[in-house]
Amino acid sequence: MVHQAPVERSHAGKSPEAPARGGQRSARLPRDERRAQLLAAAQEVFVANGYHGAAMDEIAETAHVSKPVLYQHFPSKRELYIALLESQLSKLTDLLLGALNSTTDNDERVQAVMRAYFHFIASDDQAHRLVFESDLVNDPDVSARLETFNKTFADAVARVIAEDTKLPELESQLLGRGLAGLAHVSARYWLETDGNLDLDVASDLIYRLAWRGISRFPKET
Repeated sequence: MVHQAPVERSHAGKSPEAPARGGQRSARLPRDERRAQLLAAAQEVFVANGYHGAAMDEIAETAHVSKPVLYQHFPSKRELYIALLESQLSKLTDLLLGALNSTTDNDERVQAVMRAYFHFIASDDQAHRLVFESDLVNDPDVSARLETFNKTFADAVARVIAEDTKLPELESQLLGRGLAGLAHVSARYWLETDGNLDLDVASDLIYRLAWRGISRFPKET
């Protein structure tokens, strides 16, 4: 027997899919696919308007679904925003840890991490604005998720430093935070250059700065 993936149903047993404004009807989708579609639509609206300027009506319209479908998955705009933030932070974390673990050559590691950070910032979908330019940055749930991301990234860098240099834990963590902060602040500043500084040139400059500093700590064997 072939089992089909579930689709959204209303409490009355009927699909809540209704034509969005403009008469377009969204096809029925399995729950995970629908959630991904709604997050993509929400990202478009939040990036364009910010959290406070975004409306659930517009997000539903962008996704070509009815508002009941949107609220089935995300009961509030705040929950939708936090889910989207978590998705983007997870993506960035995977990119950075993947770069960090892509080689055992520390020179290449630093270069790969800086490139990954800058390329995320430069992505056409402007997802970085959700992470670094959130107008909910003072919201405890948002700030907690941002701090978790920062700590995860910095701790991963610190572990490599501690393993290679045998520095004490707190010293390694301080260096990890410093390198993570360097990547963050410099990549954000690059955005302000409006393309007047080549992306790869910018990431290479910061890589060289970081490597010349961290390479002065001798590798212990």
